[in-house]
Amino acid sequence: MTGLFDLSGKVALITGGAQGLGRMISEGLLKAGATVAITSRKEDVCNTAAAEMSSLGVCIPLPCDLSSPEAAVDLANRLRAACGDKLHILVNNAGKTWGGPVDNYPDKAWPGVMMVNVQAPFTLVRELLGALEAAGTPDDPARVINIGSVAGLKTARLSAYSYSASKAAIHMLSRDLAGDLAARNINVNALVPGFFPTKMTAHLREDDEVDPAVLSQIPMARLGRPDEIAGSVVFLSSRAGAYITGVALPVDGGVAGCG
Repeated sequence: MTGLFDLSGKVALITGGAQGLGRMISEGLLKAGATVAITSRKEDVCNTAAAEMSSLGVCIPLPCDLSSPEAAVDLANRLRAACGDKLHILVNNAGKTWGGPVDNYPDKAWPGVMMVNVQAPFTLVRELLGALEAAGTPDDPARVINIGSVAGLKTARLSAYSYSASKAAIHMLSRDLAGDLAARNINVNALVPGFFPTKMTAHLREDDEVDPAVLSQIPMARLGRPDEIAGSVVFLSSRAGAYITGVALPVDGGVAGCG
């Protein structure tokens, strides 16, 4: 069991790694020994987060707005220039949402959400296939972890139609890629978070008090904690998760499995 979760010597890219779930994941991978590159739309936010996390290990800021395929291609090129030709772990975490009543939900709510949440992850996998293949071996494959959502598994009544559809899509995309890439020593899984204390769920909290209506949907009756999402990614990225591919793993306090 020695070193089962050790990621020393591995290189990871976490999109949206400066804030929210991405920050939790980035800190977890750094603590496990990985070199971590992070992205954020805002350069100052990305640089500040990387500087703050540098006490945990090597953290490289790569500011990037993944709202176009061209941006994803450019990010892949900059990652290779900064970190070399091997990528052991790719966490597609950057996300976008749009909520509103169905009666006037706008058409413009769809393209941007689907681009960031589905197309950009695919483009990054395609553009980084060489680096992932160079890092993976039969006993220790490279890992792609796509961050989904319980909103893509069950009806959450959030009126975020493009968001929930995009998360269902990333779950299925993960399965498709897993089947195609297993022979190339690349594991692909989706991680399916429930409610965590992030900017995206801020409207459900007030002064650290969670809306009782939200808690009533969670069998464990609490929000997730940073170590729980980080630990799940470390598990899937480590030797402990080497034989797992093609799954959508809920980390949600029982929302998906017990409902």
